[in-house]
Amino acid sequence: MKYIYLITSLFFLSSCSNFLEENVRGIISPNNFYNSDQEAIQAANGLYLDFRTGNLYKGWQGITAWTLFGSDEMMPSRIFGGLAPIMDYNLTETNYGNAYNLWRDLYSAIGDANSVLVNVDGNDKISPATQDLVIGEALFLRALAYYHLTALWGDVPYFLEDIPLDEVAVLGRSDMTEIRNQMVQDLIKAEGLLPNANEGDKIGRATKWSAKFLRTRFYLWQEDWDKALETSADIINNSPHKLMSTYGEVFDLNNQFNDEAIFGFDYTKDVPNNTQDITDSFNPRLRDEPRDASLRNEFAGKMLAIGEEFNGYGLNVPLNDLIDKFPENDLRRPYTLMDSYLGYDLNFTYLKKRTNFNFVDSPRGNHGEAWITMRLAQVYLMAAEAANELGRTSESLDYINRIRERAYSPAQPIATSSQTELRKAIQDECKWELAGESERRYDLIRWGILVETVQNANYGIFKGNENIEPNMVKLPIPQQEIDLNPALLDADPSNNGYR
Repeated sequence: MKYIYLITSLFFLSSCSNFLEENVRGIISPNNFYNSDQEAIQAANGLYLDFRTGNLYKGWQGITAWTLFGSDEMMPSRIFGGLAPIMDYNLTETNYGNAYNLWRDLYSAIGDANSVLVNVDGNDKISPATQDLVIGEALFLRALAYYHLTALWGDVPYFLEDIPLDEVAVLGRSDMTEIRNQMVQDLIKAEGLLPNANEGDKIGRATKWSAKFLRTRFYLWQEDWDKALETSADIINNSPHKLMSTYGEVFDLNNQFNDEAIFGFDYTKDVPNNTQDITDSFNPRLRDEPRDASLRNEFAGKMLAIGEEFNGYGLNVPLNDLIDKFPENDLRRPYTLMDSYLGYDLNFTYLKKRTNFNFVDSPRGNHGEAWITMRLAQVYLMAAEAANELGRTSESLDYINRIRERAYSPAQPIATSSQTELRKAIQDECKWELAGESERRYDLIRWGILVETVQNANYGIFKGNENIEPNMVKLPIPQQEIDLNPALLDADPSNNGYR
């Protein structure tokens, strides 16, 4: 067995010019590859494919399960497999198989990025412009992988070279601060190599602004408030991204990569090895709806008449706590919470902005919509947080109230001179603005309030609010990995407090 599934010497690569619609061509050794610009670009495409398949930004038990569940935002609609331990906070080294897969796939992405970098940088068969682009994309995606690893596990194995698997398999854990500092430097380099914007078939690829967004997130973890405010302000003032005039426009399925969207993973329906089921997780199952079972056939008929059906898994729904506390007069609420449809009361409350019932264009297991992970509204909130921590209250209020302008009519700007009150207001605003689409659990960990927030949340059928302990802000390294590499316990025999 291998320590991790790295594809360090093998790549899933693509054959067509449109990277959103490419088929996997096969598995190709770097020894007879990287002989042209096109092959270098195909290698970069393989890096994006790493994130759009497997257990990262594809499946419902991928990254989103760990960024949204176990917080005060989202939950599974029922006790289900590997999701229950997250919500119940009874994780062990062996009972969360999907986290093992997540660990494996993140390191696979890192290994692939390392191999791309070593084979493209300085390759005289590849033009300087293509070298710059591919290196920038590889640095960005590698930083994204380390971002999630350090957010979930803290100190983790760390390597930046295309090293043999037997060397990787004996690495111990490195300090997460060292890793994050290096990723910041890599992202600064990436920003200088990536384009200002992408259009046409390049939509969904990294830009300098997505790299700067990720760099800002690292600064927030490091509590480097000056630099976080500087980079946030740069995105707000100098990027081509603008806030949409209404909240609903942000989630228009016909314009997902709108002016507000900075980065996301773009999926294409009916493309082999590029289909996804992540949106299935937010679509109700018809068998469970509507609440009045006697109206089920009638309800289904009305949906079919407009080309729709409940065609998903319906696993991910707003947590009771989000439903209970979401302000009734907030204009974002009806775009976030859906407890009725076509005039029928539903059994569950669903996350409206992630649903798509069009079974022709977006069938179950073959959704074609994008999964936006970075948008400008979040940048305003990051700027507000950084400014408030620096004691620049007026500036912080300007940023947060810019987001609230479209959330209330008449306007309800926040007005306070208290840093503590404004900090709480920013934390709440992140919850309302970004519900079900961001990194709520990560933010609660950063703010040092995950445990108390979960303890005080309405967890419905789950017991996380009763079971959570302070060490559970981090995950245990999977037992499978420890069996293969005992050095993972050298720096911390307690395995993040789970032993």
